[in-house]
Amino acid sequence: MSTAMVGVEHFSETHWKSLRYFNLYRCVVATLLFTSVLLYPSAFPILSPNQSLQHVALASAYLLSTALAVILAFRHRQHATIQLTASVLVDVLVMTLLIHIGGGLDSGLGSMLLVTLAGAGLVGQGRLVLFYAAMATLAVLFEHSYRALQDNVDVAGFFHAGLFSAGFFAVAISARLLARRVIANEALALQRGVDLKNQTLISQRVIEEMQDGVVVLRRDGRVKQSNPRARQVLGLESNREDLLAEYSPELALGFVEWCRIGSDEVVLVRVPASGMQLRARFAPTESSESDVLVFLEDLGRVQEQAQQLKLAALGRLTANIAHEIRNPLSAISHAGELLREERRGEVYERLLRIMLDNTRRLERIVSDVLELGRRDRTYRELINLRETLPLLIEEYLAKEELPADVVRIELSGVAAICFDRSHFHQVLGNLLGNALRHSQRVAGSVRLFVCDGKADTQVELHVIDDGEGIGEAQREHIFEPFFTTQHRGTGLGLYIARELCDANGALLELLASGPGADFRLLGRSSGCQ
Repeated sequence: MSTAMVGVEHFSETHWKSLRYFNLYRCVVATLLFTSVLLYPSAFPILSPNQSLQHVALASAYLLSTALAVILAFRHRQHATIQLTASVLVDVLVMTLLIHIGGGLDSGLGSMLLVTLAGAGLVGQGRLVLFYAAMATLAVLFEHSYRALQDNVDVAGFFHAGLFSAGFFAVAISARLLARRVIANEALALQRGVDLKNQTLISQRVIEEMQDGVVVLRRDGRVKQSNPRARQVLGLESNREDLLAEYSPELALGFVEWCRIGSDEVVLVRVPASGMQLRARFAPTESSESDVLVFLEDLGRVQEQAQQLKLAALGRLTANIAHEIRNPLSAISHAGELLREERRGEVYERLLRIMLDNTRRLERIVSDVLELGRRDRTYRELINLRETLPLLIEEYLAKEELPADVVRIELSGVAAICFDRSHFHQVLGNLLGNALRHSQRVAGSVRLFVCDGKADTQVELHVIDDGEGIGEAQREHIFEPFFTTQHRGTGLGLYIARELCDANGALLELLASGPGADFRLLGRSSGCQ
């Protein structure tokens, strides 16, 4: 009894609902009994045809007790075991009195006790159901014993009461076992529901965070579901089930062909909305509607990753080679400078000059490669371009022995950028050298234009020259390592400049505007940390 009472405060919502239904059933039975007593006293054989005050009092008390039990079950969600025990004991008392008034178990009211015990077995916990069955058994046996003392002893009546008593225990135990199985199944169903919900949330999050697009297609070619990446590359709307052909006719044709053949080969398509070239793969599902999964992979991103891996491997290789080359290269350069002091004729001087020029070129390549290896060692700070640019331009032009008016600076907006100072000097030096090399080298041939970007925290730095520009065939390779159009160039300047910009969270790109070249450096004007 104490164990059950301790667990009463942990009654589940299902138990409370069952208790409410049980009390509602008792209230309906009490209402019928009360109505029969008042209006139709002869409707039930358990009641004597002559209405009496005892009958009305018993029916009224039973109706009031059941109504109170219903109110408590709905309003007072505490002490559930006490409420159930009180309800069962009241039923046992009332039904025993009705059995006695009706002339014994032959009146048929014993079956009402069976229903009460069955309901109590479904709602009750622990060994209380056996207590309820024992109380019903004692009540029936006491009633029949009292009747036997008043009249002649009826052995068959005791046998009948014993069968009912056995039925009480059988019904209570069966109901309890059934309730335990139902509770276990309900708990298992709830746990599986929670697991399924968690798995659904995880799967949904994984699909949303995937770099590849995922689309669920109906068999009629309509888009059923899609992740954000797929909506981005295809231009889909998340809350509409449009035809795939409206966004990508090539992909729709590939889907139709896949449905006809069922091949596992990938389909290469170009999407009009984003202009991306995608690799699409179709996969059937086991859903009831036979939906089809479409996996979309951006070929540009795949090629970029392959290029990054290639460049990373090349960088490590060249960095190792550079360290090994630098020492003998310094020795050759030093030996050449010593030989220069000797005068052995014009041919000798020309060959020596060729050797020293190429030595310096190799030294420059080695320095660039080693600097590229230190691209991740950045210390970003907010650089004031109004102060820094004039000093850098003046120093660079003096070093190259060029007039001061060759480069014109135009500043507007915030004119500040978050960058590693040494990296910024190198990037600007590479861009200026490239612009001056292709410009006419007259006043204003190179223009540095600084303005605020489209976003609030962006700044743009343009390096524009008045040269012939860069052809379409060369634009795709302009930032590749060792690509150059000058026989004396290393082909690493623009590549290193872009890599250093990327290390500082900036973007370097070539714009297609005007006859000359326009390189734009897009960086942040705040939030350096």
